Amino acid sequence: MDFAPIIEAIKARRESLKVTQKALSDLSGVALGALKKFESGKGNPTLSTLRKLCDALGLEIALSVKKTTNP
Repeated sequence: MDFAPIIEAIKARRESLKVTQKALSDLSGVALGALKKFESGKGNPTLSTLRKLCDALGLEIALSVKKTTNP
């Protein structure tokens, strides 16, 4: 699953609130090194990790399920 749009939203929200990566790490319980990797596109967060980051920033994750047709 591509979480890039969620990571971009997290980074944008963090920056708009003037929250440092270190502060977000402390607030969310997500390791600073991991957060830096995610924001630079070099890491793949779990859904649980994304939830921690979103909760700390007052964001909500909305996922949708798309039905595919079988041949």
